[in-house]
Amino acid sequence: MAIKLGIVMDPITTVNTKKDSTYAMMLAADAKGWEIYYMEQKDLSLVQGEAYGSMQRIHLKQDPENWYALDNSVDSPLTQLDVLLMRKDPPVDSEFIYATYIAERAEQQGLLVVNKPQSLRDCNEKVFATAYPQCCPPVLISRNPKQLRAFVDEHQHVIFKPLDGMGGTSIFNVKAGDPNIGVILETLNNFGETQVMAQRYITEISKGDKRILIIDGKPIDYALARIPSKGEHRGNLAAGGRGEAQPLTDRDRWIVSQIADDLKARGLLFVGIDVIGDYLTEINVTSPTCIQEINRAYDLDIAGDLMCVIEQKLNQ
Repeated sequence: MAIKLGIVMDPITTVNTKKDSTYAMMLAADAKGWEIYYMEQKDLSLVQGEAYGSMQRIHLKQDPENWYALDNSVDSPLTQLDVLLMRKDPPVDSEFIYATYIAERAEQQGLLVVNKPQSLRDCNEKVFATAYPQCCPPVLISRNPKQLRAFVDEHQHVIFKPLDGMGGTSIFNVKAGDPNIGVILETLNNFGETQVMAQRYITEISKGDKRILIIDGKPIDYALARIPSKGEHRGNLAAGGRGEAQPLTDRDRWIVSQIADDLKARGLLFVGIDVIGDYLTEINVTSPTCIQEINRAYDLDIAGDLMCVIEQKLNQ
């Protein structure tokens, strides 16, 4: 029988088929003859303690303007699936957390969930990277404005960012003596009520913020360097950065070696790490992207590789 793959994601109407990594996963699963079922977070529920989803089977089409058809919605236990992909974009807010509780209930009843729900909760994409200080630039997480200001004074040039952002949103590039430091901190930490990350500025950002994809602890051999546009300090594609695929360096592979065993132990099957210069800056576990860009540059099938690993897990 065909493997039944469920996907919890953002609204399917928002998918850009030219770049979306979840779409690449759908294509890879479809190529294997798997059945694919679409859900959003709002479609998950617990019924007498059993995890349910209001799911619609997806049928992929060749027409890029009309690329899918959906069957009628059916309420079904999540355990009727073989595997569930959690692909909802951040923020990791209360609704995201509740979705992981429901997915975890199905996991406890035997469903393979990628990535592991507990680890989606535990591994904040900014904070998790700091567990490997040997890989990171000087970094501080604090809600204390005096401590954050002292970090700027010490390192002279820093990046401030919120712990729950994505796509380069609300990232501030600050130098010592900047008269806007006060208002920047008030904006980010809500007058001392919210934790903020400060990182020493890495000048190699001009060469790109590299996204390295890791499947079951093994890196894809090529990264996507997201190079900031002129006058911009953020390399994120969503912030106007330009993507340039390139082979991993020895330093990139060393960074992966420092975290790979922990990723596997935590059930983080598909991860995207961000590396600027010689430094790890983030570990993305919710919905890592850049599959299609790297695929096109080097004629790869990264999503297909992921599906093969999932198949191996199901057969264990």
